[in-house]
Amino acid sequence: MPDKPQIWFLTGSQHLYGPETLDQVAAQSQQIQRMLTESGRISAEIVWKPVLTDSGAIRAIMQEANNDPSCVGVIAWMHTFSPAKMWITGLDLLRKPLLHLHTQLNEALPWSTIDMDFMNLNQAAHGDREFAYVQTRIGVARKTVAGHASDPVVAERIDGWARAAAGRAHLRGLKLARFGDNMRDVAVTEGDKVEAELRFGVSVNTYGVNDLVAVVDAVPDASIDLLVTDYAETYRLSAELARGGERHDSLRYAARIEIGLRSFLDDGGFGAFTTNFQDLGGLRQLPGLAVQRLMADGYGFGGEGDWKTSALLAAVKAMGTGTGRGTSFMEDYTYHFGPGEPKILGAHMLEVCPTIAAAQPSCEIHPLGIGDREDPVRLVFDAQPGPAVVVGLADMGDRFRLVANEVTVVEPDEPLPKLPVARAVWKPAPSLSTSAECWLTAGGPHHTVMTQAVGAEVLRDFAQMAATELVLIDSATTPASFTDRLRWNSAYHRLALGIS
Repeated sequence: MPDKPQIWFLTGSQHLYGPETLDQVAAQSQQIQRMLTESGRISAEIVWKPVLTDSGAIRAIMQEANNDPSCVGVIAWMHTFSPAKMWITGLDLLRKPLLHLHTQLNEALPWSTIDMDFMNLNQAAHGDREFAYVQTRIGVARKTVAGHASDPVVAERIDGWARAAAGRAHLRGLKLARFGDNMRDVAVTEGDKVEAELRFGVSVNTYGVNDLVAVVDAVPDASIDLLVTDYAETYRLSAELARGGERHDSLRYAARIEIGLRSFLDDGGFGAFTTNFQDLGGLRQLPGLAVQRLMADGYGFGGEGDWKTSALLAAVKAMGTGTGRGTSFMEDYTYHFGPGEPKILGAHMLEVCPTIAAAQPSCEIHPLGIGDREDPVRLVFDAQPGPAVVVGLADMGDRFRLVANEVTVVEPDEPLPKLPVARAVWKPAPSLSTSAECWLTAGGPHHTVMTQAVGAEVLRDFAQMAATELVLIDSATTPASFTDRLRWNSAYHRLALGIS
């Protein structure tokens, strides 16, 4: 597969205009493709395909897109008037995400020279309406973006959709390893793994923790030596963990876990995993540092066996590739109601990804009151301030639901010298009380993904591609309107389920 995911650029026209006009259509279509590529704002490779003028060619290119793992989605644009009946069977075949780009080559009208030849050639305003009608008529899910191809906003919206498509493609081929089951008596981490594979494409299977332990125990000392050196160079290592320190052996065991866990995942082709502090087998520590570093490399993770959050994290990590901004496993842990602005303190026992760190993390060791094992090693830091989205995935029984909240990560009001875990403090939109009330009303999970790499529009595109409900809590949300939205959504999804 190429370094970048591919988005295929498809252009519609027809033979009515003759070969000379079709040559112009092809040349101008390539100019649009180059505009998008040369904007530098689109993370995927935009691959131009020959102009489509009949139903057979359209069916063939759609099937080719379906079968090519490099292609994560297609953009369609009707340069001229393309009679849309020729697109029906091709659109019906398409299984990759679709973006309908409503644009044209010329930005301004040539007022003094415009004639009917110009009008006949440049009629995307005409052709795209015909194309859109058929998409709506046969129920094709798609994103529509209107505007000139040179507009940075258009390129950024296309990039958001392309990122969502990349996340969806990553999830559809994802293998997820659960080390043990989920935490006992917890409801929200349960879910239908068969439906998840059908809906999202993720394959979720359980492995005995001691299968992992056997790999961990076999890690050679020389490999541990190299990784411990890397730790010392990458993080602010506490004195007790440093070479010659009284807890240095604990750091070496954390490195052993990381090497063994990484080897197990890589050998099995897994891109995501879960652990559970109630099921650690022969592990001497709950994996902390290892999990944090694996997340930083793009692996999905969920604590306490939460495979849904692990899969979601892997997908959102893929969406945020190349942004330079972070995404992490997260949990709303406790509140600050005042004085000052109300805020949420998010954290977890150990497993927060260092890609969201504001500064160089500190590598430390502290007791953990649960898990009945040795003190675990972990990275400690505050999250980088800035806009973010917190999103969770819940199984509602008849469907999956994504619940998202736009937030602003802020610096803690005061230092947190006695809190020995990585953490994020944020102000949820529109307020803590409204955010919490709506999240609870939606049945949103306590484990989430916090991302500063992609925004709400990307998550909305992803939800549409995965045919999954998304409810968003933002600055315009009120409890009453949000509750109404949930009622309408429930009616819609149950009706759709009955029809299918």
